[in-house]
Amino acid sequence: QVQLVESGGGLVRAGGSLRLSCTASGRSFIINVMGWYRQTPGKQRELVAAVTSGSSTNYADSVKGRFTISRDDAKNTVYLQMNSLKPEDTAVYFCNANINQRGAPWNYWGQGTQVTVSS
Repeated sequence: QVQLVESGGGLVRAGGSLRLSCTASGRSFIINVMGWYRQTPGKQRELVAAVTSGSSTNYADSVKGRFTISRDDAKNTVYLQMNSLKPEDTAVYFCNANINQRGAPWNYWGQGTQVTVSS
């Protein structure tokens, strides 16, 4: 089993910044893709940003130019730097990791962290 632990959510005013972190822990695994998703009540979970093991990145159009995803493989950690936050960024943010363990791919989710942006 692999666990993903998130941190860094909170309350911020519009225009402010937050940095989310997600660390994977467990035994004998290789992380392929790590990403951040978000979800608001009544809506489907949506991709915010993802980064591959080769450091290729993908962003939702709504966050391009404002959010930056990065990873530190030595720490098994992915970060999401969120700048110029808007009230519509308010959501629960979930870390996701596609991991190779014991020769098979596994998909893991974190527990979620609340981000609230006030106007």
